[in-house]
Amino acid sequence: MQRATSIVRKAAVKADKVIDQVSLDHEGRHRRRITLTGEKGTAFLLDLEKTATLNDGDAVMLEDGALILVKAAPQTLIEIKAENPMRLLKTAWHIGNRHTPAEITADAIYIEEDHVLAKMIRGLDCAMATVSRPFQPERGAYHDHSHGDHGHDHHHGHNHGHSHDHHQHDHAHDHSHDHKHR
Repeated sequence: MQRATSIVRKAAVKADKVIDQVSLDHEGRHRRRITLTGEKGTAFLLDLEKTATLNDGDAVMLEDGALILVKAAPQTLIEIKAENPMRLLKTAWHIGNRHTPAEITADAIYIEEDHVLAKMIRGLDCAMATVSRPFQPERGAYHDHSHGDHGHDHHHGHNHGHSHDHHQHDHAHDHSHDHKHR
């Protein structure tokens, strides 16, 4: 089985080198090591040095130089809309305060299904709908929450504790994040 040990970002992907593609949801695009099979049957081991975020349109390079294109797979999300931009902006602030991955568009916010957040959003008088679409949340301004080796380099003067299903790391705020990992 071939190994893929590097990422080629979307802007540098050469279509003539692409031999297959994989469709992965948001969590599936945050990986270091996993065996995958492309839609055309190409089996390979993704074997990156550290966990990385694979974005829609990026590719991973196999040992022989061939590329496997990465597509963002549709997944079930909550679409949040508001009657005016200010209400949507305030809702975005509350979601961000929870350190929840969110995709922000001109007229909606998209988050992964979460019954606690859904209750909060209803309390903020926003409209919600369940939709199926690729999820491409904003990346953190200070650091990418790719949860790799957890050797994050924080230069913003505080720490925050993360609680995960399979590991923990500390950074020093007084609140925790819950992230779903599969």
